[in-house]
Amino acid sequence: MDLELEQLPQKAREKHAENKKFFSKLKKRPPKDLDYTMQELHHAEFQRTDCLTCANCCKTTGPLFTNADIERIAKYFKVKPSEFVDRYLRVDEENDYVLQEVPCTFLGADNYCSIYEVRPKACREFPHTDRKKFQQISNLTLKNVAICPAAFNIVEEMKKRIKM
Repeated sequence: MDLELEQLPQKAREKHAENKKFFSKLKKRPPKDLDYTMQELHHAEFQRTDCLTCANCCKTTGPLFTNADIERIAKYFKVKPSEFVDRYLRVDEENDYVLQEVPCTFLGADNYCSIYEVRPKACREFPHTDRKKFQQISNLTLKNVAICPAAFNIVEEMKKRIKM
């Protein structure tokens, strides 16, 4: 997995133009069964992929925290939301709450998340490859293929399956 993760950013850069062109066409003319296809590809990939052997998303990027996330996680820690924010989060350039630092504070050495049961929505949905109206998040997907080997594989399989 280490070698695969090391090579992933370069592989994503090599495919970037091709992926961008593909997603541009996909946005203009999404197939009727796109959501179904993406659910199928996502499910098949995560039958093969164990996130606990990777956790690259947690090591290299941080999620956005919604107000609901903050309230839920603060309750889990039995602290006020403002205390949770002060301790773990900062406001980024786009006025979103994000982690103060990466790797994620809540990621253990064993790649387990210490707040898994109450993790942010962005973490629960990552890499967003099974989202409805998938064609609407192409910019996010272009970023995620450089972070997540599963997302990279799903996009490669999608390009084989959906001829544009």
